[in-house]
Amino acid sequence: MPLYEHVLIARQDLSNTQAEGLVEHFSTVLADNGGKVVDSEYWGVRTLAYKINKNRKGHYAFLRTDAPSAAVQEMERLARLHDDVMRVMSIKVDAHKEGPSVQMQKREERGERRERRDRDRDN
Repeated sequence: MPLYEHVLIARQDLSNTQAEGLVEHFSTVLADNGGKVVDSEYWGVRTLAYKINKNRKGHYAFLRTDAPSAAVQEMERLARLHDDVMRVMSIKVDAHKEGPSVQMQKREERGERRERRDRDRDN
């Protein structure tokens, strides 16, 4: 089955348990349609880059799934209809990376940054 990664953004006025309950709800939707959730992470409340439905913050959740496309389409359809979900994004990937996502890693664990080339200063 194809591998997917999903990010859900829920309204900021939900409690943490309600936001994690949404993840469980959509996990069961995928399981009912023949898919399975490989890993899920709750990223917490984060500031949005721009307002969505008059909200400046949102609860972020990340899912790694192994599901057929019909199950993913049904989950996305139900997420878009759900009042508490502001945005959902699904990406098809070739393979899941082991360990926590980049958002959950500490800065020391991420590794060194590449050095930027500063072409303007050389001229």
